[in-house]
Amino acid sequence: MATTVNVLCYKSKTLSNGEHPLMIRICKDGKKKYVSLGVSVKTEHWNFEKNVPKSNCPNREHINILIANKKKEYETEIVKLKSEDKLFTANTLNEQISNSVKPKTVEEAFKEYLRLLQEENRRGYMLSVKQVYNSLIKYNKHLNIHFTDIDVAWLKKYETWLRNNGLAENTIGIRFRTLRTIYNYAIQEDMVKAEHYPFKKYKVSKLNQETAKRALSKEDINRVLQYQTDNRFMRLPIDLFAFTYYMGGGKSSVSCPLKPSDSAPLKH
Repeated sequence: MATTVNVLCYKSKTLSNGEHPLMIRICKDGKKKYVSLGVSVKTEHWNFEKNVPKSNCPNREHINILIANKKKEYETEIVKLKSEDKLFTANTLNEQISNSVKPKTVEEAFKEYLRLLQEENRRGYMLSVKQVYNSLIKYNKHLNIHFTDIDVAWLKKYETWLRNNGLAENTIGIRFRTLRTIYNYAIQEDMVKAEHYPFKKYKVSKLNQETAKRALSKEDINRVLQYQTDNRFMRLPIDLFAFTYYMGGGKSSVSCPLKPSDSAPLKH
């Protein structure tokens, strides 16, 4: 007998605010299991024929996303159990879901990770993560998707989109390394199972491009060293360059470290 998962407005129970809870109904072998979805609506905001919120329902979009995500979670588990030839009931199916990962959207994971970076005062890296977040929004239009939606094919399409927008190889590599970090964070926080990790097959390392080494020619160096000027503001950087050059490329901050007290006025 087929297993069905639906969401119903539970009219037989009225909450103190006059609304009725939305319940997930699992039907298996003639037996039913009801589980609260965690939200409630008024009867005038619910379409009882189609079991969906009406167009005038407050937070309709949020409720629709919640329903779709929860149904997908149960249906995915049903397919998995059947593919493994495992027996289950409505109760054991619900227990399996309750004890499994607590999926969050990519949007939620990004915002949670950004909050952590802000609390740790890692503002530089936070801006880098924010850039990737904005890039993904432009590419996908929204991030109300689950990490299971980000597979190898999805990553390849995103890579193509970045290239078509003129991003350099190393910049694309940064985008993907940051996205991989967010995915690892999601696994660590039980938002997605490790078995869905797409970066085992999609290798971010291929996006690393060695930056060409750049150096002044001997002739250019001599031009700088021999340049004559009476302007002290131009003379200073030339002298500093000459000093570091003759020191074998060492940093002046290493060879002659200065302390704040060194800038104090001289006393006679």
